[in-house]
Amino acid sequence: MASKNTLVRSLGLRYVVGIVIASVVGSGVYKKVAPMADGLHSSGWILLAWVFAGLITLFGALSYAEITGLLANTGGEYAYFKRIYNRFFSFIYGWSLFTVANTAAISSIAYVCAESFNNILGLPPLFTSLATFTLGGVFYPFDNATVKLLAIFIILSLTWFNTKKVKTGASLGNALVLLVIFGILVIIGFGLNSDIASISRSLSLHTTNGYSVTTSAVFTAMLAAFWAYQGWNNIGYVGGEVKNPHKSIPVGIAIGLGIIITIYLLINATYLAVLPIESFEAIHAAGDKIAAVEVVRSFWGNNGALFISLLIFITTLGCTHAQILTCARPYYAMAKEGLFFAKVGELNKSKVPQNALLIQGIWAAILVLSGSFDQLTDMSIFAIFIFYGANGLGVFILRKSMPNAHRPYRAWGYPIIPAIYVIFCALFLINTVYTRPREAAIGMILILTGIPVYIWLQKKYEQTDEQTE
Repeated sequence: MASKNTLVRSLGLRYVVGIVIASVVGSGVYKKVAPMADGLHSSGWILLAWVFAGLITLFGALSYAEITGLLANTGGEYAYFKRIYNRFFSFIYGWSLFTVANTAAISSIAYVCAESFNNILGLPPLFTSLATFTLGGVFYPFDNATVKLLAIFIILSLTWFNTKKVKTGASLGNALVLLVIFGILVIIGFGLNSDIASISRSLSLHTTNGYSVTTSAVFTAMLAAFWAYQGWNNIGYVGGEVKNPHKSIPVGIAIGLGIIITIYLLINATYLAVLPIESFEAIHAAGDKIAAVEVVRSFWGNNGALFISLLIFITTLGCTHAQILTCARPYYAMAKEGLFFAKVGELNKSKVPQNALLIQGIWAAILVLSGSFDQLTDMSIFAIFIFYGANGLGVFILRKSMPNAHRPYRAWGYPIIPAIYVIFCALFLINTVYTRPREAAIGMILILTGIPVYIWLQKKYEQTDEQTE
């Protein structure tokens, strides 16, 4: 029998695939085509950016498959980095998940979920007199206060729900995923067959501003696309709750990503076939519109806008739920080893890390007040790509340090594919610092706050160890 403080392995391959898809398919598939249009000014180049981002994500997943097949455990990369690098680097990774990468992801997806819900009901604006109040000219906590308060309610409600049995949460996620896939396929089918759709327009490489597309512009557009692919590795966080994780996790990621990449290319081709690129540039400039809503409105009218708003709400609700479910597990793993607050390492009667979920939910709620959707997503992606690169590099390190270990899966195309992935991550980070310096700086500051926290926790851990002896 499992001990009182031990996670239960109850998730099979079906749940793994469902969690992968639910963790990834969120707000990006509906919103990010507009900022990409603003940067690239070309439908064909937008689709190419989605293809490039999908390939790079797949390269990362192929590298990740070897690592997770070899080291699968609760905490995902937190557990892997401790084996590949050292205790300090592993902590900094886990701390960055808590301070910016995962919590900002939860905040931004919940924000869009609340935004779509508000579009349906038309809730009254709150604290309008404080909308221009700013902290340092960077944060506007009361701007769009109705949506932000609703997002906080969604985060805290789903956090409470996920304190129940893990299989209960995974079952809800799978049900929502099926609804989302069905809804997206409906939009693709009706959109491409509408009278205003033009496939040739979606493939055009012509730019509306008359300038050639630069490499930096493609990288910046991929920042938006990567947000839509973010979360594919979250299933690794619940490795201790997956049946046969060494096999189920790599296979589940491969199946899930294959479905996601296909859906993303089809839905974005549909958007760009229905509306000209100038429309998406105008949507981005407006700042308060969702690209997918305007696309569906154009061929289905206001009833179509209601349908897509409901679909966005269900999608982002499912994605927020999946992010909350999986992302709290690294903090639990850290606390069990003295690298986080001790109470976070406890399980409740349902064998779920309730305290880890609560502290994650509270900080994610605070981050909702800190910024806009795009600001939060750019911060999150910048932070996570530091460690994506470290993941790819880890394949080379493990090949050298554990040459004879059994590997259920080997990185495809080794050493070329993992090397391309690592080099791309480095170039991507450099470009993000250049094009999004504010978001990169905030993300890096939040990551570096982990250094004094690590020193304090390490001293506390050593003192406890001495007392035990």
